[in-house]
Amino acid sequence: MKPIGIIADSHSSISQKLAKELGIIVLPAPFYIGSDCYYEDVTLTREQFFEKLDSGAEITTSQPSPAEIMALWDRALRDYETILYFPISSGLSGSCATATALSQDEPYENRVFVVDNGRVSTPMHRSILDALELIEEGYSAEEIKRILEDSRHDVVIYIGVETLEHLKKGGRITPATAALGTILNIKPVLKLDVGKLDAFKKCRGFAKAKKAMIEAIRHDLETRFKTACKEGQITLMAASSASEETTVQWVAEIQEAFPGMDVLCDYLSLGVSCHTGYGALGIGVACRPKRPAK
Repeated sequence: MKPIGIIADSHSSISQKLAKELGIIVLPAPFYIGSDCYYEDVTLTREQFFEKLDSGAEITTSQPSPAEIMALWDRALRDYETILYFPISSGLSGSCATATALSQDEPYENRVFVVDNGRVSTPMHRSILDALELIEEGYSAEEIKRILEDSRHDVVIYIGVETLEHLKKGGRITPATAALGTILNIKPVLKLDVGKLDAFKKCRGFAKAKKAMIEAIRHDLETRFKTACKEGQITLMAASSASEETTVQWVAEIQEAFPGMDVLCDYLSLGVSCHTGYGALGIGVACRPKRPAK
């Protein structure tokens, strides 16, 4: 039996293919399109999702059922002594609270450790890579959960949105604001900080939105993350719900703005894309979790 296994839901932006390469398990998030249930990256591709979204189909997110979660845990616990489970941030969904409650019951108590460090999409992907490093360094599942949750505030991501339509649908802006913003070519920049998606800035045109995001990260690196940056303890992140060509160009712009720094890039998870729509771009920073003194 291996000591520690990792399970994440697909809000981590980790595909089923990449999960196999990393040696982890990804639980696909369910989505309802009309009355039909689909599972991210299993029965619902990104192309199908955006085709349905742009056609005006009613798409709603849903939580994995307790039965689905427990069945996956049961299978994993045949191979692993303990499990680290990464659900979407508790600030964005009740899925984390459900998993935490389940983990406190037999036979999961002290065997399944639910990590709630406020992450979703690429920041959650980065946390899972951190967990894999910590496993290699010999930390226990309980210690890794504590280390990652202690670093929950050491991350930020900004997301520029091409369309206001889905923010309007989600109730984050009024129809009147959406209509006026469309006329004025307003492109909002959102800030995802410790699992909550909030408005950050309004820009006239997407080029200005991209510039504003890069400047926001530059400011964060010079202030909030100054020490971690100087010590080389940060990861730059890029996220996208745009085309492959646009995504590649966005990463190139980030690398030009921050030469010599590696960029971890993902497509935004479909749960986030429900709110941003097609064409969104993001940039963020995550700090390497601090190890406790031994």
